[in-house]
Amino acid sequence: MYVDISGSKGKYTRCLLRDSYRENGKVKHHTIANLSNCSEEEVRAIQLALRHKGKLEEMMKPGATVELRQGLSVGAVWLVYQVARQLGITEALGNTREGKLALWQVIARVIDQGSRLSAVRLAGTHAACDVLGLGKGFDEEHLYRNLDWLEECHEAVETRLYRHLYPQGKKPELFLYDVTSSYLEGTQNAWAAFGYNRDGKKGKMQIVVGLLCDHEGRPLSIEVFAGNTQDPATVASQVKKLAGRFGGGEVTFVGDRGMVKSKQVEDLLSQGFHYITAITKPQIDTLLAEGVFTMTLFDQALAEVQDDDVRYVLRRNPVRADELRASRESKLARVRKEVQRQADYLAKHTRASAQVALRKVQDKALHLKLSSWTKIEESGRQFTVTVLPEAFAEASKLDGCYVLKTDLVAAQCRMEVVHDRYKDLAKVEWAFRTSKTTELEMRPLYLRLAERTSAHALVVMLAYRITKELSDRWRTLNLTVDEGLRNLETLCVMEVSIQGQPRFNQIPKPLPLLQQLLDLAKVQLPEALPCNGVKVATRKKLQTERQNI
Repeated sequence: MYVDISGSKGKYTRCLLRDSYRENGKVKHHTIANLSNCSEEEVRAIQLALRHKGKLEEMMKPGATVELRQGLSVGAVWLVYQVARQLGITEALGNTREGKLALWQVIARVIDQGSRLSAVRLAGTHAACDVLGLGKGFDEEHLYRNLDWLEECHEAVETRLYRHLYPQGKKPELFLYDVTSSYLEGTQNAWAAFGYNRDGKKGKMQIVVGLLCDHEGRPLSIEVFAGNTQDPATVASQVKKLAGRFGGGEVTFVGDRGMVKSKQVEDLLSQGFHYITAITKPQIDTLLAEGVFTMTLFDQALAEVQDDDVRYVLRRNPVRADELRASRESKLARVRKEVQRQADYLAKHTRASAQVALRKVQDKALHLKLSSWTKIEESGRQFTVTVLPEAFAEASKLDGCYVLKTDLVAAQCRMEVVHDRYKDLAKVEWAFRTSKTTELEMRPLYLRLAERTSAHALVVMLAYRITKELSDRWRTLNLTVDEGLRNLETLCVMEVSIQGQPRFNQIPKPLPLLQQLLDLAKVQLPEALPCNGVKVATRKKLQTERQNI
């Protein structure tokens, strides 16, 4: 006798109490009762009773020795597991052992960032096996091999997640796409190459990561490229995804400046897609010189110009203009400070060369990019710094100005909407910031194989999906996602042992703050969990235990 649970894409869950028997050499099933209307706690209680059906008399026997002791941490694991179920991540990964191990890698990334080794240690102190239903332990080598399995299912997992978000042919209004880089420790990674390093890690090889999100900033697909890949070269594979796995149709692709160039625009238009991007400062100068638009349009709050099949949306950000003006003033002050330092040095060292000192000041101005609108001269071992008015006006005329470019006509999308959709790219940037730094720590990478690196990126993307959801659900609380999970880690099971044998894990009533975290996350704790008695340990610890036997 067993409980048979199955569902249809999260819409309906069928729960039956069934028995199996063999007839004419074939296995058949007999339904005893329909438990679909029972609560989750009632179903788990029945499963617990069936699992210990031969030992119930011991539990009920008068005088039986019952011991209670603190068990593994359960609060954070249970909450993240339930949120993963609600988001369709559990279903996308599947119910096999490999799928459960992949899910644990995602949960471990959310709770406590680190390597595969740290994920194993985390499972040793958290009720991972009992919550996920893992009947056998694992070590770090199992998790590394699990990355190979996960990469084989990479596209299928992303497609299932997309179908969960957009069932029955629904599609997002637009797709947001951006790229970043992540530095490596070592040089043996298959994707490793030197390129434009956004992390500021000089001398470190890197990989390039592209993230495709929907209009709300929810990640849909992640892809790893070689570290020297240029941003525009990553767009073609995203167009292929949109046209194939994500259904195609009339969608809008939003990409940052310098990414969507003429070749990428052609690819998008050939698939019937629209695009929104920005153009660079040199391109703005060219269009101004050609008379496509004039500087007076930047004086408006928002302006637009139609040029053949291309539409431009223009704006000057006054805050950014003030920032650039303050930056120039700060750099000019640094040059003048260097001038004073060199002048003082010449005054103290009469044999020092004034031309050498002048060259040092000029190099400073060149490094700070001020040489185009300043003039530095030396006379009588004294220096003067002069700001050239016309050159300064030319250098600062586009301060705070930016121009968006799209093929959407006004009837399809107002210029205010075009502007707002481009600003939505900040959601992708926030996803990168969260994934790469303290909360999820994608970097630094300690992997070598291309498949495992790509699978690691997928784990981080799924973990970010959960973290973002928790951040939204806990937005009314004055704490971060990490702080909330640290609090939930204090909730541990009470292991119930009868006659010295563990029987089940009882979950105590949580503290008010923990209950509030659970309620806001729309998660309900069960009263008890099965006690599988599965031990999880690192390979080194297991080898030590074997040697001591």
